[in-house]
Amino acid sequence: MSDTTLGRLERVELREIWNSESENFTPWLSQEENLALLAETVGLDLELEAQEKDVGAFRADILCKDTLSDHWVLIENQLERTDHTHLGQLLTYAAGLNAVVVIWIAERFTEEHRAALDWLNNITSEDANFFALEIEAWRIGASEVAPKFNIVCKPNDWTRGVLAGARGELTETQQFQLDYWTEFRQLVDGHDGGIRSPKPLPQNWAGFPVGRADFRLVATVNIKEPYINVLLYITGSDAKAHFHLLEQDKEAIEAEMGEPLEWCELPDRRVSSIELMRRGTDPTRRSDWQEQQEWMCEKLEAMHTVLAPRVKQLDASEWMPAEVAGDT
Repeated sequence: MSDTTLGRLERVELREIWNSESENFTPWLSQEENLALLAETVGLDLELEAQEKDVGAFRADILCKDTLSDHWVLIENQLERTDHTHLGQLLTYAAGLNAVVVIWIAERFTEEHRAALDWLNNITSEDANFFALEIEAWRIGASEVAPKFNIVCKPNDWTRGVLAGARGELTETQQFQLDYWTEFRQLVDGHDGGIRSPKPLPQNWAGFPVGRADFRLVATVNIKEPYINVLLYITGSDAKAHFHLLEQDKEAIEAEMGEPLEWCELPDRRVSSIELMRRGTDPTRRSDWQEQQEWMCEKLEAMHTVLAPRVKQLDASEWMPAEVAGDT
């Protein structure tokens, strides 16, 4: 018989840890490592945009971007049983944004509110998705308290892409893309280079967070030209300012990367990018996947190391367009 002594799980009241939703729980959940735990639970890739954010005529506890879909993700918190007030807020969120994921976190969901979210997921378009998560806190003996999220409601088609692939409903190109990123995820998971592996999807790109909304690292495959590339994708109302501020540091960035980069302002669009491309590389050659994906992983990790710290410190107000500077 074993002499091993096992601990006993003890549930901790949420109010013992977070006395206030707005002053304690929301700031805690907004921290990168805690948001990553939530993201892993629901299968998203979340980057924090703001806490207590005004979105149109309403205010969200936490506003994020899903870097995989570029959709808004609004998070509403309760440290007690769900109520009608918060349900009404969720409906306002869904009505106010064209593409949104709403995550309602509470200590306990009533059957009425769980049924209401199931109904919303059934009747709304694919661009509106509702999650219900109950949060628990546990400890063993004198250990630190560990949080645990439990999904009690999610969109019916949340795993539709994977199920469609299993049923053979994807096109040949989509199946290739899903296979490519599935294998790439296994490679990324085996590295410790600062990037988190994306959820494989049947599309020609995979996104990776860098710790700030409106920025993400992206790997893409193109089977027509053909090529593969990696890039820092910059979006948002301040995309041009952020791009030019990074460009001002071009010499140092390229020296740290160890090679020149392609600086693509894209003046006619509200996006810009900084890229590395391998032209003439055919992503449909499965025998070359390991070498291609090793290159992608190496360059993404280098970009994350070199660019992520700079991205987090950017202040768009520090950039002055040339035509304005010439008038001063």
